[in-house]
Amino acid sequence: MNIQTITKILTNAGIEENEAKIEVKMLLEHFCNFTEKDHIMGAKPDEEKLKLVEGTAILRAKTRKPIQYIIGKAYFMGEYFKVTPDVLIPRDETEILVRKAIEIIRKKNEESHAEVDLDKQNKLAAQPMSTGNVSTCTALDIGTGSGCIACTIAKQTDAYVLGVDVSSDALRIALDNVTKLGINNRAVFRKSDLFSKVREEEKFDLIISNPPYIPADFEFEPEVLHEPKLALIAGENGLEFYRKIVEQAPRFLKPNGWLMFELGIGEAQAVKSFMEKDFKDIKIEKDLAGIERIIYGTKAG
Repeated sequence: MNIQTITKILTNAGIEENEAKIEVKMLLEHFCNFTEKDHIMGAKPDEEKLKLVEGTAILRAKTRKPIQYIIGKAYFMGEYFKVTPDVLIPRDETEILVRKAIEIIRKKNEESHAEVDLDKQNKLAAQPMSTGNVSTCTALDIGTGSGCIACTIAKQTDAYVLGVDVSSDALRIALDNVTKLGINNRAVFRKSDLFSKVREEEKFDLIISNPPYIPADFEFEPEVLHEPKLALIAGENGLEFYRKIVEQAPRFLKPNGWLMFELGIGEAQAVKSFMEKDFKDIKIEKDLAGIERIIYGTKAG
């Protein structure tokens, strides 16, 4: 048994070759602590542990269960996050959304520092999530799932992030991830159906969401059938949650606060039309495949 043979187990099951190679690398690192550097240096994985890789590849090929669910973790923006079938597997496309959010938050913090220096302020008016630090942003992650968005923003900025989800099972995974990353004091989670448990006095600099956006009649790949439908499917031809969030978000945003979404294919213009009533400076950005993938704008008025 060798790496090429294990890869062939996956490709014979219909998994695209490049994806199969990536998945075998993940299995080798997980079970054998064998990295690409080891391979380049000519090292060989332990034969007994390689049998675990083979067995897992056979299971993957037979069930088409995503490899991330089988090993219980997924890589996202430099960190491994715990995942189970109770949460979506983080995608590369979502990194575009999170990187933009981090960019916005860092810019807001720079502007806050400059304003404080200019006016010689000691603190801003108290807010429910206030930290006492005038430059600290607050963010709300709607439909947080594994918590990968909330945790990454909290870890890579000094923002305080509230993640909400309607699923108790998803929130348990998010809590495990925030504990693993050691940022419990800056990313917190709450059970809430959209804004239902967000308090009226809580105001945020940024609201971010990767909501369910797939129409109910969509034909899924075998792997996606293992993911939670609650986090995938939306009514109104996939637009239901965009509309609901856009309608309620202005109440919970600070002046000039940002609202941003990941987009489903072909949904950009419809979501933009929702936002145009209460938001300005609306921008749409494409992913590497040229698909309109994220949208963001600031609260008007």
